[in-house]
Amino acid sequence: MWAQWIEDYFDGIHRALDALPREVLLQIIAQIEAAARDGHMIFLCGNGGSAATASHFACDLAKGTRRPGAPMIRVIALTDNVPLLTAWANDTEYRWVFAEQLRPLVRPGDLLIAISGSGNSPNVLEAVRVAREAGAFTIGLTGFQGGKLRELVDLCLIVPSACMEQIEDIHLILNHTIATVLRRTWENAFAVAPILQEEPLPDASHIPGP
Repeated sequence: MWAQWIEDYFDGIHRALDALPREVLLQIIAQIEAAARDGHMIFLCGNGGSAATASHFACDLAKGTRRPGAPMIRVIALTDNVPLLTAWANDTEYRWVFAEQLRPLVRPGDLLIAISGSGNSPNVLEAVRVAREAGAFTIGLTGFQGGKLRELVDLCLIVPSACMEQIEDIHLILNHTIATVLRRTWENAFAVAPILQEEPLPDASHIPGP
């Protein structure tokens, strides 16, 4: 029984990946690359597993794409400032925790990546509204039928699945795919080697044993 459940889960991920709209993914990569080249900020937000993906995505964009001479991606995950996030949640409503962080920071030409498996998280939707009012470009990563987020953002990639866990898995795959494509783009454009080279481990033969 367990073996069948495992196969069913893996099969669901494979089917969703096969049906993923590649043209939308290419447009998302182009928007992120353009924002990076022009020095605009990129913001990310999400709840629960999507909050973890937002933080992970920010790390991969900021560090994983760094190459000598290439544009440095200026990125903030709105999930990471716990004091500020909880202050807004405590003093107002949870729906404002991302929007009010974003309001003094976002500028025209910036980019917001809003991650919500259902597409209906109120705090994510409010962040998108603030970003659009400021003239930022908005991207949604979601699943199911896209929820309200689908109609609110400029560009939406909907994972074709009704399983939240598989949607979250594929959002992380998208994170790694986008960061990898951008890194390889910088390497090709600027003809540079990876910033970190593997080095041999130091010789420890001279260290006495216990």
